[in-house]
Amino acid sequence: MNDLKFRESDHAVRPASSFRLDRTNGKLMGVCSGIARYFGINATWVRLGFVAGTLLGFGSFILIYLAIALIAD
Repeated sequence: MNDLKFRESDHAVRPASSFRLDRTNGKLMGVCSGIARYFGINATWVRLGFVAGTLLGFGSFILIYLAIALIAD
């Protein structure tokens, strides 16, 4: 048998309860930092993803970023 147990302090198992902008750790508006906190990953990876998406998507990720910034919180 496998003895895996869920711990309440284990944030890597499930995302945060709700999405919020993280303005204290954020660089511009806290969007990437909030996404990183929600999924329990490093904010640098999310920022790199937005930069790559903006360059490869001809700027469409800028609109997505602004939409999240205006709608969230």
